[in-house]
Amino acid sequence: MDQTALMLLLCLCSSALSDELRLVAGRSRCVGRLEKKDLGDWKPVTDWNWNWNFTSAAGACRQLHCGSVVSLQRDEDDNVEIICSDSVRLVQGTNRCSGRLEVKTNQSWSSVCEKDFDLQDAEVVCREIGCGPPSVHQGALYGEAEAPVGSREFLCEGSESALLNCSSRKSSGRNSCSPGQAVGLTCSDQDNIRLVGEASRCAGRLEMIHQEEWRPVDVMDSYWDMNSVATVCADLDCGSAVSARNSKEASERPVWWIRSDCFQSGSELKNCLPSDEISDQSHEIICSDSVRLVQGTNRCSGRLEVKTNQSWSSVCEKDFDLQDAEVVCREISCGPPSVHQGALYGEAEAPVGSREFLCEGSESALLNCSSRKSSGRNSCSPGQAVGLTCSDQDNIRLVGEASRCAGRLEMIHQEEWRPVDVMDSYWNMNSVATVCAELDCGSAVSARKSKEASRRPVWWIRSDCFQSGSELKNCLPYDENSDQSHEIICSDSVRLVQGTNRCSGRLEVKTNQSWSSVCEKDFDLQDAEVVCREISCGPPSVHQGALYGEAEAPVGSREFLCEGSESALLNCSSRKSSGRNSCSPGQAVGLTCSDQDNIRLVGEANRCAGRLEMLHQKEWRPVDVMDSYWNMNSVAAVCAELDCGSAVSARNSKEASWRPVWRIRSDCFQSGSELKNCLPYDGNSDQSLEIICSGNSELSYLFLLKCFFHQVPDVCRETVTFN
Repeated sequence: MDQTALMLLLCLCSSALSDELRLVAGRSRCVGRLEKKDLGDWKPVTDWNWNWNFTSAAGACRQLHCGSVVSLQRDEDDNVEIICSDSVRLVQGTNRCSGRLEVKTNQSWSSVCEKDFDLQDAEVVCREIGCGPPSVHQGALYGEAEAPVGSREFLCEGSESALLNCSSRKSSGRNSCSPGQAVGLTCSDQDNIRLVGEASRCAGRLEMIHQEEWRPVDVMDSYWDMNSVATVCADLDCGSAVSARNSKEASERPVWWIRSDCFQSGSELKNCLPSDEISDQSHEIICSDSVRLVQGTNRCSGRLEVKTNQSWSSVCEKDFDLQDAEVVCREISCGPPSVHQGALYGEAEAPVGSREFLCEGSESALLNCSSRKSSGRNSCSPGQAVGLTCSDQDNIRLVGEASRCAGRLEMIHQEEWRPVDVMDSYWNMNSVATVCAELDCGSAVSARKSKEASRRPVWWIRSDCFQSGSELKNCLPYDENSDQSHEIICSDSVRLVQGTNRCSGRLEVKTNQSWSSVCEKDFDLQDAEVVCREISCGPPSVHQGALYGEAEAPVGSREFLCEGSESALLNCSSRKSSGRNSCSPGQAVGLTCSDQDNIRLVGEANRCAGRLEMLHQKEWRPVDVMDSYWNMNSVAAVCAELDCGSAVSARNSKEASWRPVWRIRSDCFQSGSELKNCLPYDGNSDQSLEIICSGNSELSYLFLLKCFFHQVPDVCRETVTFN
């Protein structure tokens, strides 16, 4: 259940709760501004509280014993305004524009017999609830009637604004109408998005209609990626997503500002409630209007479907070869095909076409290839529909060093390589580990933020793009200028996988471009010391088989003979393992290296009190918090990290002059692991942080004496705690 639905359920679940909601300042009790009773007072409901959409509004209409939701909007204060149809509703449908029809008369709901309902009546109902024209109306389409079946025949002309405005008469067929013949109605969703500015309807600037006005779309929280684009393409029946870019206009103009979660599915996009805003951002999209991959693991894989005559059909694997696959992968901006075979991504839902493609491999689109009627049509079943896997194209690289696994991070977008800068600064060693994994470069070793001599064009991306490799592939950067870049070093030959942090996991070694695990019989303490040093972690604390799951990569047959002082495992001598035959996947080496201490407190007699310093790039410097969100929870994280007990006090100290510091974000202090992974900025400041932890009772007692004699009055306002 999503957050909106859960919140709505919590607020609207009891039968008596309809008394706790109301619509006010409208023409009827089913129209107006939504208010909720809170501790006896009526207060407006705002969109920022509940993230309202049409699904939420439909729930409110039901609770108020009104009909279907007709429209939803925000006022200037972000209050939710709803129009419900107070006399008709569709129930048990797949969306707000479908369901079994019920009509309200004399404060009770009844279904309608399909004998008493025709196309003109359906047109009126669909218009009344703000949906598109009717596509289907038939009995028992959405289950049998729970409400009684009415005895009224409607005689609409089709132009009326509401069903109860139509003429009607007592039904002549009442006696022969059963609950299974109650009208089920499907109205088409009205298209509320479009792409404009290009020759094809499947390419251009994304626009949305709301309150009868088309405007460009801007995404308010910037979480806009190729998955979002794929949702738009699917919603427009336009095939697979090909490309997208964030475009900056010459000036600001009115836009519809929507949340990124609106793009989670087509239905969400239909139901999304935008805000009225001003922006200079827009989103340019290209979809493939004739091919798509469905039910795949990412946008570059799935069962192939081709659009001809406005309908989609699968392709028989007998009618599709490698050259055809190369064209499709190129058409949707993915890498070369790696697999194409029948039933790879489920059996075909769309019909299997009878067309054999004869591509040469250089065409830009599948429908540009020659084709002919398939000779093997009679023998092609749904289980033989082509499933295609195209490789992802590498869109990042590290440059400027001898190894491909070290250097400045760059990204390609719109066919241009640029340095990367992270817009929200949440860049840490977990982010670096994602980059290393994406490049098949082993474990993260180190990283630093580098300041250039001048500003130059960069691709500006969000930190959440680094949550996983797949996210990084799908990330859509912004066109910006910056003097920041990110320098990364990955270990290109060893990695620890499936561990609890970057310094633990099952050991894998890369030789001949493939990864293999190491048998614990072939690995000793000296070998472990080398690996831990190579990935910039502390000395090994544990190495044993199956510590981090059984090996997925094959177990290698190489015994390492390290002396312990080497800088990399592959610099050690080695020999063919004598125990290869007796080594199973459950005996693959799992290694735990200790984290290196990268913070300390200095200037006091006790290690648990003093000025906070951090080690980065082999240099200790005082710490300054760049966003000032520094509190006693932050202090507690430092004390825990240093194994110094509870936080006692802290103060910001001003130095006599500016000096080099490591500037870090406050969110680095959310947990000890975050603090270990934090990547500071190189800065200058006259601020430092003085901390006292309750490392022992003597320290805490001395602190109390200082407070008693007012020697540190600013500090003594903090809460004192003891172990």
